[in-house]
Amino acid sequence: MSTVNQKQDNLIVVLDMGSAWTRVLAADLNEGAMRYRGHGIVESAGMRKGLIADLAPAAKAVKAANAQAERVARINIDECVVGVGGPHIRGLNTNGGIELGNRMREITRDDVRSAVERARAVERPPDREIIHLLPRQFILDDQPGIFDPVGMVGARLEVDLHIATCSGSALQSTVTCANRAGLEVTEAVLESIAAAEATLSADERELGVCLLNIGAHSSDLVVFFEGAVAHTASVPIGGAHFTNDLAVCLQLPLAQAEELKRQYGHCVVTAVPQQAEIEIANPQPQVLRLRSIAEILEPRARELLYFVKESLRQGGVVEALGAGCVLTGGGALLPGMLDVTESQLRVPARIGMPVRLSHMPGELVDPGFATAIGMLLYAHRTRVTRAAENNTLRAKLRAIFAASF
Repeated sequence: MSTVNQKQDNLIVVLDMGSAWTRVLAADLNEGAMRYRGHGIVESAGMRKGLIADLAPAAKAVKAANAQAERVARINIDECVVGVGGPHIRGLNTNGGIELGNRMREITRDDVRSAVERARAVERPPDREIIHLLPRQFILDDQPGIFDPVGMVGARLEVDLHIATCSGSALQSTVTCANRAGLEVTEAVLESIAAAEATLSADERELGVCLLNIGAHSSDLVVFFEGAVAHTASVPIGGAHFTNDLAVCLQLPLAQAEELKRQYGHCVVTAVPQQAEIEIANPQPQVLRLRSIAEILEPRARELLYFVKESLRQGGVVEALGAGCVLTGGGALLPGMLDVTESQLRVPARIGMPVRLSHMPGELVDPGFATAIGMLLYAHRTRVTRAAENNTLRAKLRAIFAASF
């Protein structure tokens, strides 16, 4: 029993509730490195258009995925980090600052917090919940481009801040769902930021990059520029819309349309040989030109990227993609998506495969798992940061205590 508790101290578990799949992924820290422990994946239930519509079946799916992860990892899982994504995600950039007094003095961690608090005090609708406060840069006495001002000396500290928000009720539904499945939620992470954690290089973040996480019912995007988040948004089109288009146009059941999309789908009509045909049952056998599948999928792909470009334009970051665009999520694997992305955004594009944790099965090195793996990495990084801050605080308190004697 003691070995289980010992493992649980450094265990991190994440819950990724997508429209199509519900995933639970567990890892622990082994000598400072992330090590895969187990995962569970089941078909999602109770979801509609990327949101929880019915708590009971959604919670049942979470419970089933968690039970699978517990079996593989051979541990009890009772808490998790949840991912937040979908059409309700909004991001905004804001600015604020504090005067440090008449004379220059050293900047403390508390000063940084005060400046961030001043910048976050913007009007927002009552149902908006802040998920992340992401400093883009600090400005000390009119000197911009500072990443961490602690320890520097100045008289005025300002911060450019990106605030990522979500619908409060949507977040609460996710937490309630996890609770009903027997899981306590310790933290919430924006899914696009998590996916970026698992797929983007430091150089890409510096040069400017858009990460597009294509889910089933919506696609979330995040833009990094000069190492910081510059824009977050969501577009109401995902992989399920491609499947629905095929089902409606070819008068097929959804399951058959999904299978057709996976096996023969392509987003560029001219990339499909003109004579290529297959036979499908519908319900009688019929011959289908492969180009007719692409003729249905290409307009939807172009629409998705049109919305992405509009979002980038509204965020003022269209010109900031020096490193191009990285596609991840299950929908990224549709052949031709990279070509459509490159032609619509006029930047290079690549598929974002998640980094591989030690002991992790090969089938998880897939864009569909980028969010879950990124949530693990993000949660680990925030734990390390908090521990470092706590240690600094303890050292200060010890010094004060020692000095008073």
